[in-house]
Amino acid sequence: MATAKTDRRQRLKYHIRKKVHGSSERPRLSVFRSNTNIYVQVIDDEKGVTLVSASSLDLGENKWNTNTEAASLVGKKIAEKALEAGVTAVVFDRNGYLYHGKVKALAEGAREGGLKF
Repeated sequence: MATAKTDRRQRLKYHIRKKVHGSSERPRLSVFRSNTNIYVQVIDDEKGVTLVSASSLDLGENKWNTNTEAASLVGKKIAEKALEAGVTAVVFDRNGYLYHGKVKALAEGAREGGLKF
């Protein structure tokens, strides 16, 4: 079952990446979700460079009650780091995950933090 689930996500990811491409003006905001944490990167695909990154591991222990709260905090943190790096607009790459729950909370947190997408 697990391989079918990951294969499905990989197929979706490839279809999304055909259309979503980060540039120097609008880098790609890529999300990765593990069973325990959520990770996000702002990537310039033209140069192949990660500009900034954040994860729920950076928040420390017991700073949140639910995973969606942690994702929202990670979204705000990545927005703060991206604005410091001079990035104001990004292209959102949900990386094959459904825009629901933790992924949605992260995107809304990044928007609240000041990123435009």
